[in-house]
Amino acid sequence: MTDAQNTLPDADAAVQPNDQELKAKRKKGLGFVALILIIAAVLYLIWKLFFNHTVSTDNAYVGAETASVTSMVTGQVAEVLVSDTKQVKKGDVLVRIDPRDAEIALAQAQAELRKAQRQYKQTAANSSSLNSQIYVSDDAIHSAEAQAVKAQADLSKAQDELSRRQQLAASGAISKEELSTAQSAVNTAKASLDVAQAGVAQAKSSQKAAQSNKAANDALIQDSTENSTPDVLVAQARLKQAELDLERTVVRAPFDGVVTSRKIQVGQRVAPGSVMLMVVPLAHLYVDANFKESQLEKVRPGQKVTLTSDLYGDSVEYSGTVIGFSGGTGSAFALIPAQNATGNWIKVVQRLPVRIKLDPKELAAHPLRVGLSMEANIDLNSK
Repeated sequence: MTDAQNTLPDADAAVQPNDQELKAKRKKGLGFVALILIIAAVLYLIWKLFFNHTVSTDNAYVGAETASVTSMVTGQVAEVLVSDTKQVKKGDVLVRIDPRDAEIALAQAQAELRKAQRQYKQTAANSSSLNSQIYVSDDAIHSAEAQAVKAQADLSKAQDELSRRQQLAASGAISKEELSTAQSAVNTAKASLDVAQAGVAQAKSSQKAAQSNKAANDALIQDSTENSTPDVLVAQARLKQAELDLERTVVRAPFDGVVTSRKIQVGQRVAPGSVMLMVVPLAHLYVDANFKESQLEKVRPGQKVTLTSDLYGDSVEYSGTVIGFSGGTGSAFALIPAQNATGNWIKVVQRLPVRIKLDPKELAAHPLRVGLSMEANIDLNSK
């Protein structure tokens, strides 16, 4: 019993140091964790203040304002001078369309122009002719009026002769036959006067008709010349259109680039608006980088961008400039937009396309193609 009582204090003494060691170890561990947290906070602040000046994405692709080369006239393809992947310069001939139909239309337009010019000359000559007719009608009116005056004088003379014979007939100095002859002379003189007056009216009517015709004819050429009359202007416009259609039978490259998506063959008939091929301007490419919406808080147009391409790897860097943002996210303009109003909605971080302009000199040194993948890093501290 005495031996057991002696061993208990020894056991308590052994346990007490162990608890102190555990407390010391726990305190040391908590201090280590606190130190790690402090170091992490300091590193985060340093990164936030001094190194957090870029945003990047690998969801970026090369794009370009490609040209769809279409036919502007109807015709049969006579010659195709390019194929896919061929580089062309601005003005190079790409396609020739059979020009014979356009040449016939041009000849017809030239003939219509000459016809309109001759019609103008004829109209101008008609004005001179109608003016002469007016002067002639003046003479005709004067002549008819003179005939009327003469007929009036003849009528007065015949009436005087009839009056004298009527007085003599009352006394029986003349025969009834002479009286009848005098009466007939009066009637004839009246008829001649009526005819003369009708001739005056007809001459005046003819003059008015000539004046009306001249006014109508002058209206066709009033304030115009041979090259400014409406009919000639219409014919000239048709001639220019025919010349343009003939010129469009030769299809040329709109700018320097590479031919792609050729869709026509020799002998194929094309109509206005038919897409024949496309030309990609390799010197004017851009990049559409799809950044997360949470990355765009500090992104502004004009900021500098460093880009690398999967084609060349990290050994080739491109310098770019942010020039703008798309009007909406990719999902907003999708063929079937997401229906977020449903009960099964799950929030998905959206991406907004950012347009980046590339340096033409760097593109000339290391050409890219439309659709290639890029990685873009925007310097948020740049202006």
